[in-house]
Amino acid sequence: MQLEIKRRALLQLPVLLPAVLQGREQDIPRYKLITPHAAKGAGMPGRYPARVVTVHSPTCIDESTAQVNQSAVNKMMAAGMTSLTGTKDVRDAWAGFFSPNETVGIKVNCSGAPKVCSRPEVVGEIVRNLVTVGLKPANIWIYERFDDQLESVHYDRFVPAGVHIVAVETPRKSVLGYDPFVYVETDFFGEEDTRSNLVRLVSERFDKIINVPNMKDHGAAGVTGCLKNIAYGNYSNVARSHYREKTNTKTFIGTLASMEPLRSKTVLNVMDGLRGVWHGGPFVKDVKYAFYPKQMKFGTDPVAMDRLLLDVIEDKRKAEDAVSVWNREAKYIGHTLDKNQNLFIREPGHIEYAGTLGLGTYDVKTIQEEVLHVA
Repeated sequence: MQLEIKRRALLQLPVLLPAVLQGREQDIPRYKLITPHAAKGAGMPGRYPARVVTVHSPTCIDESTAQVNQSAVNKMMAAGMTSLTGTKDVRDAWAGFFSPNETVGIKVNCSGAPKVCSRPEVVGEIVRNLVTVGLKPANIWIYERFDDQLESVHYDRFVPAGVHIVAVETPRKSVLGYDPFVYVETDFFGEEDTRSNLVRLVSERFDKIINVPNMKDHGAAGVTGCLKNIAYGNYSNVARSHYREKTNTKTFIGTLASMEPLRSKTVLNVMDGLRGVWHGGPFVKDVKYAFYPKQMKFGTDPVAMDRLLLDVIEDKRKAEDAVSVWNREAKYIGHTLDKNQNLFIREPGHIEYAGTLGLGTYDVKTIQEEVLHVA
Protein backbone atom coordinates (compact mmCIF):
# COMPACT_ATOMS: atom_id res chain seq x y z
CA MET A 1 0.00 0.00 0.00
CA GLN A 2 2.82 2.42 0.80
CA LEU A 3 4.38 1.87 -2.62
CA GLU A 4 1.06 2.55 -4.30
CA ILE A 5 0.60 5.83 -2.43
CA LYS A 6 4.07 6.98 -3.45
CA ARG A 7 3.36 6.12 -7.08
CA ARG A 8 0.16 8.13 -6.99
CA ALA A 9 1.96 11.04 -5.40
CA LEU A 10 4.42 11.19 -8.27
CA LEU A 11 1.58 11.29 -10.75
CA GLN A 12 -0.04 14.09 -8.78
CA LEU A 13 2.88 16.51 -8.83
CA PRO A 14 2.37 18.05 -12.31
CA VAL A 15 -1.19 18.95 -11.31
CA LEU A 16 -0.60 19.96 -7.71
CA LEU A 17 2.27 22.41 -8.09
CA PRO A 18 0.72 24.82 -10.63
CA ALA A 19 -2.43 25.00 -8.52
CA VAL A 20 -0.47 25.93 -5.41
CA LEU A 21 1.59 28.52 -7.26
CA GLN A 22 -1.54 29.96 -8.81
CA GLY A 23 -2.99 30.48 -5.36
CA ARG A 24 0.06 32.44 -4.26
CA GLU A 25 0.13 34.62 -7.34
CA GLN A 26 -3.55 35.56 -7.44
CA ASP A 27 -4.36 35.61 -3.72
CA ILE A 28 -6.88 32.78 -4.07
CA PRO A 29 -7.22 29.67 -1.91
CA ARG A 30 -4.32 27.26 -2.28
CA TYR A 31 -5.72 24.23 -4.00
CA LYS A 32 -4.13 20.79 -4.09
CA LEU A 33 -5.50 18.71 -6.97
CA ILE A 34 -4.84 15.07 -6.19
CA THR A 35 -5.45 12.54 -8.94
CA PRO A 36 -3.67 9.59 -10.54
CA HIS A 37 -5.57 10.16 -13.81
CA ALA A 38 -4.01 11.84 -16.84
CA ALA A 39 -5.91 13.85 -19.45
CA LYS A 40 -7.50 11.59 -22.06
CA GLY A 41 -9.88 12.20 -24.94
CA ALA A 42 -11.70 15.34 -26.04
CA GLY A 43 -13.27 16.59 -22.82
CA MET A 44 -14.03 20.19 -21.90
CA PRO A 45 -14.07 22.41 -23.93
CA GLY A 46 -14.46 19.48 -26.30
CA ARG A 47 -14.99 19.10 -30.01
CA TYR A 48 -16.86 22.34 -30.51
CA PRO A 49 -15.14 25.05 -28.47
CA ALA A 50 -16.88 28.45 -28.43
CA ARG A 51 -19.91 26.99 -30.20
CA VAL A 52 -23.44 26.87 -28.74
CA VAL A 53 -26.71 25.87 -30.36
CA THR A 54 -29.85 27.32 -28.75
CA VAL A 55 -33.21 25.81 -29.66
CA HIS A 56 -36.50 27.55 -28.76
CA SER A 57 -39.97 26.05 -28.84
CA PRO A 58 -43.11 27.93 -27.72
CA THR A 59 -44.96 24.65 -27.21
CA CYS A 60 -42.35 22.69 -25.22
CA ILE A 61 -44.00 23.36 -21.85
CA ASP A 62 -47.36 24.63 -20.64
CA GLU A 63 -46.87 27.61 -18.30
CA SER A 64 -50.16 27.04 -16.50
CA THR A 65 -49.54 23.38 -15.66
CA ALA A 66 -45.77 22.94 -16.19
CA GLN A 67 -46.69 19.97 -18.37
CA VAL A 68 -43.93 19.12 -20.87
CA ASN A 69 -44.69 18.44 -24.53
CA GLN A 70 -42.61 15.35 -25.30
CA SER A 71 -42.95 15.76 -29.04
CA ALA A 72 -41.57 19.30 -28.90
CA VAL A 73 -38.67 18.18 -26.69
CA ASN A 74 -37.79 15.46 -29.18
CA LYS A 75 -37.75 17.99 -32.02
CA MET A 76 -35.59 20.37 -29.98
CA MET A 77 -33.13 17.58 -29.20
CA ALA A 78 -32.89 16.51 -32.82
CA ALA A 79 -32.42 20.07 -34.08
CA GLY A 80 -29.83 20.90 -31.43
CA MET A 81 -27.69 17.80 -31.90
CA THR A 82 -27.69 17.82 -35.70
CA SER A 83 -26.90 21.52 -35.82
CA LEU A 84 -24.10 21.18 -33.28
CA THR A 85 -22.46 18.31 -35.14
CA GLY A 86 -23.27 19.37 -38.69
CA THR A 87 -24.95 16.05 -39.45
CA LYS A 88 -28.25 15.44 -41.22
CA ASP A 89 -29.20 12.31 -39.34
CA VAL A 90 -29.88 12.43 -35.59
CA ARG A 91 -28.37 9.01 -35.05
CA ASP A 92 -25.13 10.12 -36.68
CA ALA A 93 -25.00 13.12 -34.37
CA TRP A 94 -25.10 10.92 -31.27
CA ALA A 95 -22.85 8.24 -32.78
CA GLY A 96 -20.18 10.90 -33.20
CA PHE A 97 -19.98 11.12 -29.39
CA PHE A 98 -20.83 7.65 -28.10
CA SER A 99 -20.06 4.03 -29.01
CA PRO A 100 -22.10 0.91 -28.18
CA ASN A 101 -19.45 -0.56 -25.88
CA GLU A 102 -19.14 2.54 -23.66
CA THR A 103 -20.61 3.24 -20.23
CA VAL A 104 -22.20 6.69 -20.07
CA GLY A 105 -23.14 8.71 -17.03
CA ILE A 106 -25.88 11.35 -17.25
CA LYS A 107 -25.33 14.02 -14.59
CA VAL A 108 -28.73 15.47 -13.83
CA ASN A 109 -29.54 18.41 -11.56
CA CYS A 110 -32.28 17.76 -9.03
CA SER A 111 -31.50 20.40 -6.39
CA GLY A 112 -34.68 22.32 -7.29
CA ALA A 113 -36.79 19.23 -7.92
CA PRO A 114 -39.51 18.65 -8.66
CA LYS A 115 -40.31 22.24 -9.69
CA VAL A 116 -37.08 23.00 -11.57
CA CYS A 117 -34.74 20.16 -12.45
CA SER A 118 -33.35 18.21 -15.38
CA ARG A 119 -36.75 17.24 -16.70
CA PRO A 120 -37.38 13.50 -17.10
CA GLU A 121 -38.75 14.11 -20.59
CA VAL A 122 -35.39 15.62 -21.60
CA VAL A 123 -33.34 12.91 -19.90
CA GLY A 124 -35.58 10.21 -21.32
CA GLU A 125 -34.98 11.49 -24.86
CA ILE A 126 -31.21 11.51 -24.24
CA VAL A 127 -31.41 7.88 -23.12
CA ARG A 128 -33.52 6.94 -26.13
CA ASN A 129 -30.89 8.36 -28.47
CA LEU A 130 -28.10 6.53 -26.66
CA VAL A 131 -29.97 3.25 -27.06
CA THR A 132 -30.51 4.05 -30.73
CA VAL A 133 -26.76 4.18 -31.33
CA GLY A 134 -26.31 0.80 -29.66
CA LEU A 135 -25.76 1.40 -25.95
CA LYS A 136 -27.34 -1.16 -23.70
CA PRO A 137 -29.61 0.26 -20.98
CA ALA A 138 -27.37 -1.41 -18.39
CA ASN A 139 -24.50 0.79 -19.57
CA ILE A 140 -26.41 4.03 -18.95
CA TRP A 141 -26.36 5.65 -15.51
CA ILE A 142 -28.51 8.62 -14.43
CA TYR A 143 -26.97 9.99 -11.27
CA GLU A 144 -27.15 12.77 -8.71
CA ARG A 145 -25.66 13.29 -5.24
CA PHE A 146 -28.74 13.09 -3.02
CA ASP A 147 -31.35 10.33 -3.11
CA ASP A 148 -34.35 12.34 -1.87
CA GLN A 149 -33.92 14.89 -4.67
CA LEU A 150 -33.33 12.21 -7.30
CA GLU A 151 -36.30 10.07 -6.30
CA SER A 152 -38.69 13.04 -6.49
CA VAL A 153 -38.27 13.26 -10.27
CA HIS A 154 -39.20 9.65 -11.19
CA TYR A 155 -36.81 9.19 -14.08
CA ASP A 156 -37.67 5.48 -14.02
CA ARG A 157 -41.00 6.27 -15.71
CA PHE A 158 -39.25 7.73 -18.76
CA VAL A 159 -36.40 5.29 -19.46
CA PRO A 160 -36.24 1.60 -20.40
CA ALA A 161 -35.70 -1.13 -17.83
CA GLY A 162 -32.07 -1.69 -16.99
CA VAL A 163 -30.99 1.95 -16.90
CA HIS A 164 -29.32 2.69 -13.57
CA ILE A 165 -30.73 5.58 -11.53
CA VAL A 166 -28.44 6.13 -8.57
CA ALA A 167 -27.71 8.61 -5.81
CA VAL A 168 -24.11 8.95 -4.68
CA GLU A 169 -24.87 9.67 -1.02
CA THR A 170 -27.15 6.97 0.32
CA PRO A 171 -27.70 7.93 3.06
CA ARG A 172 -26.68 11.58 3.09
CA LYS A 173 -23.13 12.27 4.22
CA SER A 174 -22.05 8.75 3.33
CA VAL A 175 -18.52 8.83 1.86
CA LEU A 176 -18.67 5.39 0.25
CA GLY A 177 -19.67 6.80 -3.13
CA TYR A 178 -16.58 8.99 -3.38
CA ASP A 179 -13.04 8.13 -4.50
CA PRO A 180 -10.52 8.54 -1.67
CA PHE A 181 -7.67 8.90 -4.20
CA VAL A 182 -9.15 11.76 -6.24
CA TYR A 183 -9.84 15.02 -4.44
CA VAL A 184 -9.32 18.76 -4.22
CA GLU A 185 -7.96 19.94 -0.91
CA THR A 186 -8.09 23.47 0.45
CA ASP A 187 -8.87 25.25 3.71
CA PHE A 188 -11.49 27.97 3.16
CA PHE A 189 -12.57 29.01 6.64
CA GLY A 190 -10.64 26.72 8.99
CA GLU A 191 -13.12 23.87 8.50
CA GLU A 192 -12.23 20.45 9.91
CA ASP A 193 -12.66 18.52 6.66
CA THR A 194 -10.67 20.23 3.90
CA ARG A 195 -11.13 17.65 1.14
CA SER A 196 -13.73 17.34 -1.60
CA ASN A 197 -13.61 13.88 -3.18
CA LEU A 198 -14.75 12.96 -6.69
CA VAL A 199 -17.73 10.68 -7.26
CA ARG A 200 -16.41 7.13 -7.49
CA LEU A 201 -18.60 6.30 -10.52
CA VAL A 202 -16.81 9.03 -12.48
CA SER A 203 -13.33 7.76 -11.74
CA GLU A 204 -14.04 4.03 -11.81
CA ARG A 205 -16.98 3.24 -14.09
CA PHE A 206 -17.98 5.89 -16.64
CA ASP A 207 -16.26 6.24 -20.00
CA LYS A 208 -18.09 9.47 -20.79
CA ILE A 209 -20.48 11.92 -19.14
CA ILE A 210 -23.41 13.95 -20.46
CA ASN A 211 -24.00 17.04 -18.33
CA VAL A 212 -27.68 18.09 -18.08
CA PRO A 213 -27.90 21.35 -16.10
CA ASN A 214 -30.79 23.81 -15.79
CA MET A 215 -31.16 27.57 -16.16
CA LYS A 216 -31.01 28.70 -12.56
CA ASP A 217 -30.07 31.71 -10.54
CA HIS A 218 -27.73 30.98 -7.61
CA GLY A 219 -27.24 33.23 -4.61
CA ALA A 220 -23.53 32.41 -4.27
CA ALA A 221 -22.31 31.54 -7.76
CA GLY A 222 -24.57 33.93 -9.65
CA VAL A 223 -25.98 31.13 -11.78
CA THR A 224 -26.12 27.35 -11.73
CA GLY A 225 -25.33 26.09 -15.21
CA CYS A 226 -22.97 23.63 -16.84
CA LEU A 227 -19.93 24.38 -14.69
CA LYS A 228 -21.58 24.31 -11.29
CA ASN A 229 -23.58 21.18 -12.08
CA ILE A 230 -20.52 19.26 -13.22
CA ALA A 231 -18.35 20.61 -10.40
CA TYR A 232 -20.43 20.78 -7.22
CA GLY A 233 -22.54 17.88 -8.45
CA ASN A 234 -19.58 15.50 -8.65
CA TYR A 235 -17.76 16.13 -5.38
CA SER A 236 -18.35 15.71 -1.67
CA ASN A 237 -18.13 18.45 0.94
CA VAL A 238 -18.63 21.42 -1.38
CA ALA A 239 -21.04 23.52 0.69
CA ARG A 240 -18.10 24.48 2.90
CA SER A 241 -17.10 27.05 0.28
CA HIS A 242 -19.80 29.41 1.66
CA TYR A 243 -19.67 31.09 5.06
CA ARG A 244 -21.86 34.02 6.05
CA GLU A 245 -21.75 36.40 3.06
CA LYS A 246 -18.43 35.06 1.73
CA THR A 247 -18.24 32.43 -1.00
CA ASN A 248 -15.27 30.90 -2.79
CA THR A 249 -17.30 29.76 -5.78
CA LYS A 250 -15.35 32.06 -8.09
CA THR A 251 -12.31 29.77 -8.08
CA PHE A 252 -13.66 26.55 -6.56
CA ILE A 253 -16.11 25.69 -9.35
CA GLY A 254 -13.56 25.86 -12.15
CA THR A 255 -10.93 24.09 -10.08
CA LEU A 256 -13.23 21.15 -9.41
CA ALA A 257 -14.35 20.95 -13.05
CA SER A 258 -10.75 20.98 -14.30
CA MET A 259 -9.82 17.81 -12.40
CA GLU A 260 -9.11 14.59 -14.23
CA PRO A 261 -10.79 12.34 -15.10
CA LEU A 262 -13.91 14.53 -14.81
CA ARG A 263 -12.66 17.04 -17.34
CA SER A 264 -11.82 14.50 -20.03
CA LYS A 265 -14.95 12.40 -19.56
CA THR A 266 -17.46 15.28 -19.78
CA VAL A 267 -18.02 15.39 -23.55
CA LEU A 268 -21.48 16.90 -24.01
CA ASN A 269 -23.71 19.49 -22.29
CA VAL A 270 -27.46 19.59 -22.84
CA MET A 271 -28.88 22.53 -20.89
CA ASP A 272 -32.54 22.12 -19.99
CA GLY A 273 -34.09 25.58 -20.10
CA LEU A 274 -37.73 24.58 -20.39
CA ARG A 275 -38.37 25.99 -16.92
CA GLY A 276 -35.87 27.92 -14.83
CA VAL A 277 -35.55 30.01 -11.67
CA TRP A 278 -34.46 33.65 -11.76
CA HIS A 279 -34.12 34.36 -8.03
CA GLY A 280 -33.63 32.35 -4.85
CA GLY A 281 -31.94 29.48 -6.68
CA PRO A 282 -30.87 26.78 -6.83
CA PHE A 283 -34.01 25.76 -4.94
CA VAL A 284 -37.50 27.01 -5.71
CA LYS A 285 -38.81 28.17 -2.35
CA ASP A 286 -41.26 30.56 -3.99
CA VAL A 287 -42.81 29.63 -7.34
CA LYS A 288 -43.13 33.30 -8.31
CA TYR A 289 -39.41 33.18 -9.08
CA ALA A 290 -39.80 30.35 -11.58
CA PHE A 291 -39.93 31.30 -15.28
CA TYR A 292 -40.15 29.69 -18.70
CA PRO A 293 -37.23 30.30 -21.09
CA LYS A 294 -38.65 27.47 -23.27
CA GLN A 295 -35.27 26.64 -24.72
CA MET A 296 -32.43 24.15 -24.67
CA LYS A 297 -28.74 24.75 -25.28
CA PHE A 298 -26.30 22.25 -26.75
CA GLY A 299 -22.52 22.30 -26.75
CA THR A 300 -19.24 20.85 -25.52
CA ASP A 301 -17.92 24.16 -24.15
CA PRO A 302 -19.38 24.73 -20.66
CA VAL A 303 -17.87 28.20 -20.30
CA ALA A 304 -19.47 29.49 -23.50
CA MET A 305 -22.84 27.99 -22.55
CA ASP A 306 -22.75 29.48 -19.05
CA ARG A 307 -21.70 32.87 -20.39
CA LEU A 308 -24.89 32.92 -22.46
CA LEU A 309 -26.87 31.68 -19.46
CA LEU A 310 -25.73 34.73 -17.51
CA ASP A 311 -27.49 36.93 -20.06
CA VAL A 312 -30.69 34.87 -19.83
CA ILE A 313 -30.84 35.25 -16.05
CA GLU A 314 -29.76 38.90 -16.12
CA ASP A 315 -32.35 39.83 -18.75
CA LYS A 316 -35.10 38.22 -16.67
CA ARG A 317 -33.92 39.97 -13.49
CA LYS A 318 -33.92 43.30 -15.32
CA ALA A 319 -37.45 42.65 -16.55
CA GLU A 320 -38.50 41.97 -12.93
CA ASP A 321 -36.66 45.07 -11.64
CA ALA A 322 -34.40 42.92 -9.46
CA VAL A 323 -30.81 43.65 -8.43
CA SER A 324 -28.31 42.64 -11.10
CA VAL A 325 -26.74 39.20 -11.00
CA TRP A 326 -23.44 41.08 -11.30
CA ASN A 327 -24.02 43.24 -8.23
CA ARG A 328 -21.60 42.43 -5.40
CA GLU A 329 -22.42 45.26 -3.00
CA ALA A 330 -22.69 44.27 0.66
CA LYS A 331 -25.81 46.41 1.12
CA TYR A 332 -27.83 43.83 -0.82
CA ILE A 333 -26.91 40.99 1.54
CA GLY A 334 -29.95 39.68 3.39
CA HIS A 335 -31.68 36.50 4.46
CA THR A 336 -35.10 36.87 2.93
CA LEU A 337 -36.41 35.85 -0.47
CA ASP A 338 -36.78 39.47 -1.53
CA LYS A 339 -35.64 39.86 -5.15
CA ASN A 340 -33.25 42.62 -4.11
CA GLN A 341 -31.48 40.61 -1.44
CA ASN A 342 -28.71 38.04 -1.82
CA LEU A 343 -27.57 35.46 0.69
CA PHE A 344 -23.96 35.90 -0.41
CA ILE A 345 -21.77 38.24 -2.38
CA ARG A 346 -22.39 36.71 -5.79
CA GLU A 347 -19.55 35.33 -7.87
CA PRO A 348 -20.70 35.14 -11.51
CA GLY A 349 -17.01 35.62 -12.27
CA HIS A 350 -16.58 31.87 -11.74
CA ILE A 351 -17.38 31.43 -15.42
CA GLU A 352 -14.63 33.76 -16.61
CA TYR A 353 -12.23 32.15 -14.14
CA ALA A 354 -13.02 28.69 -15.52
CA GLY A 355 -12.11 30.06 -18.93
CA THR A 356 -8.65 30.96 -17.64
CA LEU A 357 -8.21 27.29 -16.72
CA GLY A 358 -8.78 26.31 -20.35
CA LEU A 359 -12.28 24.94 -19.83
CA GLY A 360 -13.83 27.07 -22.56
CA THR A 361 -14.42 30.46 -24.16
CA TYR A 362 -15.76 33.33 -22.09
CA ASP A 363 -15.55 36.30 -24.48
CA VAL A 364 -19.10 36.65 -25.78
CA LYS A 365 -17.79 38.29 -28.97
CA THR A 366 -16.04 35.07 -29.95
CA ILE A 367 -18.84 32.69 -28.96
CA GLN A 368 -20.65 31.36 -32.01
CA GLU A 369 -24.30 30.92 -31.06
CA GLU A 370 -26.74 29.44 -33.52
CA VAL A 371 -30.37 30.09 -32.59
CA LEU A 372 -33.08 27.78 -33.93
CA HIS A 373 -36.85 27.74 -33.56
CA VAL A 374 -39.03 24.64 -33.74
CA ALA A 375 -42.76 24.19 -33.28
